[in-house]
Amino acid sequence: MLQDQRVVIIGGSSGIGLETAKQAIVLGAEVIIASRSEDKLQKAKEILGSKTTAYQLDTTDELQVQTFFEKVGHFDHLVVSAAETSGGLFLKTDSVQARKLFENKFWGQYYAAKYGAAQISPYGSITLFSGVVAYKAMIGSSALGAVNAAVSSLGQTLALELAPIRVNIVSPGIIDTPSRSKMPEDARNNFYATVADKLPVKRVGKAEDVAQSVLYLLQNGFVTGTVLHVEGGHIIS
Repeated sequence: MLQDQRVVIIGGSSGIGLETAKQAIVLGAEVIIASRSEDKLQKAKEILGSKTTAYQLDTTDELQVQTFFEKVGHFDHLVVSAAETSGGLFLKTDSVQARKLFENKFWGQYYAAKYGAAQISPYGSITLFSGVVAYKAMIGSSALGAVNAAVSSLGQTLALELAPIRVNIVSPGIIDTPSRSKMPEDARNNFYATVADKLPVKRVGKAEDVAQSVLYLLQNGFVTGTVLHVEGGHIIS
């Protein structure tokens, strides 16, 4: 249980982060959410209720991240699910886009771990987010796969350097979340159906599937340095 523990969720205003916040509150946690969008934060607060505090935060700004953790003070668990992702063929992808991807998903999590660690309970935890393309090569995902692999490596090293704080990594597969809301509905549904047909579980993931995995990592005090794959068998399919 997470009764009376403080859980910081960067990216907690939507998708997997929001679902993780919901489940943490059910388990008795006080939740602090952060994201770039003030509008999403306010809507999330309405959903999550009075045990939630919200902060606007751009994780690509190192000083903002440092200041954020100074405001938050002592807490028990950090989850960093926030990240913009993008893809494209290697030779056709602008280098600026690839650098932006690293700034967002790698450096954002790096800064969060760096400045959050000093405020975390010695027996608390950090959960970072990688992704399936770090472990299964896919055309159009060269930069994203490299970023995800870097996050996994960072997390496993930090499990040694920051001990006894536990550090783990969640590696989701294809998950139906608002992150793909910009795709036309028909194209999105066709994409999900195509992926589901190839997976052993015959469906794409839901935010709840990943949130359950995060809550397991927060609560199990004997798990650290682990990459938890939540991808419906995508790696083996």
